[in-house]
Amino acid sequence: MKYLTLLLLFIAIANCNAQNNASIVKATKTFLQTLDQEQLKKAQRKFDDTLRYKWSNFPVGMVAREGVRYGDLSDKGRIAFHDMLSTILSSQGYLKVTGIMQLDDVLGLIMDKGIVEKLQWNYQNYFISIWGTPDEKEYWSFNFGGHHLALTLTMHGKDVSFTPLFVGTDPSQPQTSQYAGWRVLSKEEDYGFMLLNMLSKEQQAKAILKQEVPKDIITSPNSSQRITSYYGISGKEFNKDQVEVFKILIQEYLHNFEHNVAHGLYDEILKNGFDKVYFAWVGSSERHAPHYYIINSPDFLIEYDNVGFQNDGNHIHAILREKDNDFGADLLKDHYLNSAHHKN
Repeated sequence: MKYLTLLLLFIAIANCNAQNNASIVKATKTFLQTLDQEQLKKAQRKFDDTLRYKWSNFPVGMVAREGVRYGDLSDKGRIAFHDMLSTILSSQGYLKVTGIMQLDDVLGLIMDKGIVEKLQWNYQNYFISIWGTPDEKEYWSFNFGGHHLALTLTMHGKDVSFTPLFVGTDPSQPQTSQYAGWRVLSKEEDYGFMLLNMLSKEQQAKAILKQEVPKDIITSPNSSQRITSYYGISGKEFNKDQVEVFKILIQEYLHNFEHNVAHGLYDEILKNGFDKVYFAWVGSSERHAPHYYIINSPDFLIEYDNVGFQNDGNHIHAILREKDNDFGADLLKDHYLNSAHHKN
């Protein structure tokens, strides 16, 4: 009876994933149908184009993006695009993405107009690209990016990858204007401090690295550096309460995605256990000062960095990566090994 229950549960989960992936395909097709021919030419590219792997967190005034500009969409196109986003993301993920876009307009209120125009900080300046043809049986991908945002999806049937996911906020908490106090990425910061401050002095001695706070995440798109070593303290050294907060912190990143996808990623972590997940901290143990943390496991990597141009701890960069599966690398192995196109 136990095995039958597990089998039925597995089938139910698989059906939910299939239904959600079908919904993503449908929402993406609906969005593409709102574009005119010129927009479609900009938005849709070949799946095997190497530009699919290009991403940046810089303003578009510094690094141009592929795709169709959000600000150039019709109202019908914007509605279809937001329907697509809310199909791909959870409610918290959707609000973070749109909040990051809105922060570019906040910069327009509080920063020098010349700098704003040069860097093209603007809610409208985010770009959408579809790589391949959205289909439940084909390989295809979706990118959405601009200043402080790189959202990636790669799909083939029931298999899907949602990384790398980069999010950032500048300022992480505006100090002036009607937006003063607003915190788009509050829990990435708060839960990190919560876990750090729950550790004993002996645990902190292991977790806190004695070095300067990095000026950016180490695995940024402009860096060739990759993190292969494990630093800090592992989950096996946490007590029960500390493990629960550790889980909450990790889930804050995973639950930006739609429910079934988020739990699929979390199940992979549970399969290997938290004993192999490491947490390390650099910098201040209080807000409004530079700080950094990294969560590293065999399956995934999370980096969070908060420095600020005036070392005020008011400028967040954060990334979630699936090891060996960024841009769908793992689910593409069979495609590249066995497809006739790539054998020739």
